[in-house]
Parts: sequence; C-alpha cells; structure tokens
Amino acid sequence: MALKSTIYKADLQIADMDRHYYADHALTIALHPSETDERMMVRLAAFALFASERLEFCKGLSDVDEPDLWETDLTGAIVQWIDVGQPDDRRILKAAGRAEQVRVISYGGRASEIWWKPVESRVARVRNLTVLNLREGCAAALAGLAQRTMRLQCTIQDGQMWLGDAASEPVLVEWERWREPVARSS
Repeated sequence: MALKSTIYKADLQIADMDRHYYADHALTIALHPSETDERMMVRLAAFALFASERLEFCKGLSDVDEPDLWETDLTGAIVQWIDVGQPDDRRILKAAGRAEQVRVISYGGRASEIWWKPVESRVARVRNLTVLNLREGCAAALAGLAQRTMRLQCTIQDGQMWLGDAASEPVLVEWERWREPVARSS
C-alpha cells in the first residue's frame, strides 16, 4: 500500500516591497512521503519569493513532468517553472524550453556546491535561468516553522526576506545568486 501525502495548510501574508506585491494566500501544501519538512518549507519560501496570483504548487516529487511550483498564463503557457533542490541538467534544459522563466532554489550547503559545479557548464546556454542557493542553515531554520496549520507573515525588502509566525522569531531567508537570466541582445 502506497503512503499518502500529509496535508499542510498555510495562511501566508506577503509584503514584497521590492516588487510592490502585497497579498494574502490560503495555501494547501502536500508533503510527499519522501519529503522532509525542510524541503516543504523551502517550497513555501520559494512561493513567497516569486508569488503571483497564478503561482501554484504542483505535483513536484510525484510527477517528473511538473516542477515544485509553476505559474501559467490564461492560455496555459508556463510563465514560471520553479524547482527546489538539485535538478539535473536535462530537467533544467527541458524546463527552459517549456517556460518563460526557470528558477531553481538549491539548499544543502556543500552538497549544493558539489551539484552546481558540473551542472553550471551544461546549462550555460540557457538564457531564462535563475539559480539561487539558500545559505547554510536557512532550510533547517525554516523547518522549525512547519506545523500542520500555519499563519505566516513574509516581508521582502532590499533583497532580504523574513518569514515567521506570531509564536517565534522570524527566519531571515538569505541566498546567493549563482545564476541570473541572460539579457537578450538586440
């Protein structure tokens, strides 16, 4: 018998002063049986960082043809493809051909650096790729916020993100920008 996902609910208030995006989101997040609280909360932080009215959680680990999050336009075209973790270069290349923007949020300290070294050269030609690496310890701090029902506030200003609830200190979510999209020359 297959294990079922555990369902988490999050009321997320976002005040993104960098993008002038202010919204409340009622989210349902499925924690895959093989997924950790760390990974789930990094997915939630990725949602907050790139939030839009049409951004949604996907099947992710349960379906190799879907990212962790995506945003589609009204025609069904993929605007944002967001993967969390360390996807292989084939997955990134496939995503780059399907989406306007591809974003990868890696975490895991030294393991992320080891993953990125060979992948970086293989995706060098991808023009629509952003790769962010969470600072070491950040994912573990985010996991400390995980509860089956969450009420979280997220503030983003001057390239810094704070995520927290009323019961604990907010977590500073910091990242290094390993890759930015390449501007098209005219």
